[in-house]
Amino acid sequence: MEPTAAPDRQGRRPRVVLGVAGGIAAYKAASLLRLLHEGGADVRVVPTASALRFVGAPTWSALSGHPVASDVWDDVHEVPHVRTGREADLVVVAPATADLLARAAAGLADDLLTSTLLTATCPVLLAPAMHTEMWLHPATRANVELLRGRGVHVLEPGVGRLTGADSGVGRLPEPEEVHAAALALLEGRAVAGAPPARPGGPEVRDLAGRRVVVSAGGTREPLDPVRYLGNRSSGRQGVALAARAAARGAEVVLVAAHLEVPAPTGVRVVDVGDARELRAAVLAERTGADAVVMAAAVADFRPAQVTTAKIKKDPATQDAPVVALVRNPDVLAELAADAPEGQVVVGFAAETGDEDGDVLAHGRAKLARKGCDLLVVNDVGGGAVFGRDESTVVLLGRDGSERTVGPAPKELVADAVWDAVGERLGRG
Repeated sequence: MEPTAAPDRQGRRPRVVLGVAGGIAAYKAASLLRLLHEGGADVRVVPTASALRFVGAPTWSALSGHPVASDVWDDVHEVPHVRTGREADLVVVAPATADLLARAAAGLADDLLTSTLLTATCPVLLAPAMHTEMWLHPATRANVELLRGRGVHVLEPGVGRLTGADSGVGRLPEPEEVHAAALALLEGRAVAGAPPARPGGPEVRDLAGRRVVVSAGGTREPLDPVRYLGNRSSGRQGVALAARAAARGAEVVLVAAHLEVPAPTGVRVVDVGDARELRAAVLAERTGADAVVMAAAVADFRPAQVTTAKIKKDPATQDAPVVALVRNPDVLAELAADAPEGQVVVGFAAETGDEDGDVLAHGRAKLARKGCDLLVVNDVGGGAVFGRDESTVVLLGRDGSERTVGPAPKELVADAVWDAVGERLGRG
């Protein structure tokens, strides 16, 4: 079932303005409109004149249930160039072309969509789509940073097939991803990959020119064709780390093990299943990386034998089968031991206290065993952290430093990790 946009305290449906700029990806906005509408939002579509050359007004009107206008001279008596943005709970623009980003950054108001952006007092979400050269051009990058500095949420574009035979970064994020980001903003949650500027200035791109590898999710160790040994990791923190690294300018490889949340746009994803597959992928991708962050929950053990047929219950006895386990490779320790000079290795520790020590005591011991540069310690007692949007962590440094972060959204935790990584890269 699709998630829905909750009504406000007065019981009315959230009012969303869907802006559509003039790019070939405009056809995908029809799917986004349907998702928003079926999720409970009252959606008004504001296309540019160019967008109407790709998808006509009847389509937008039929799907939204509202008349469509693109010019400030339409229905002048209702003052749409002021009212549309001022009355909205959220403004989403998909696709946001390079031209639209430039006009929004300059504060132009030469059509109904840019006038709406200029008068909106609600959250604004832009989903860029353009050719790679346009997205990477310094003018576009400056416009994106300027918009983020004003608190606008700008998603990172996807990587893949573009117009014609071209491929690369610049693809419109899938409608489901934009819809998820829109719901997050309507619910007051942070948006992975598209946060507003960090306090004190424009979006920091201190990882520009850096290459980082992030692992996320939880490995599954097969027992038979049906069953496996696994863990409760959702992959949320690793996805937030990948998204924030991309937003800060890094080239990001995400080694993903059974994520419960979508991978962020603008990163390269390598899917893996079990611990040995994850180890092989991370070791292959670490070459040339400035940092490797092991946020994935890697199983310590796997079944000694994997049967080719499903294990059956024996009707003649109540006995359960005995599963022998063997240890998996210690990927984090291997990475730390063989790290090339200057490469920063970060580990994660999901810990609980016991009679031998509290969470931090176990974390410090693990840091010493693993030999990594930084260990992010989570207290997971009582099911805390797993699947949640916020967490509290302690960053333990091999240099003896300790810093508590949170409770905070996982995007802010990710920023704190990258701040610490950046400090260590700077020392190199």
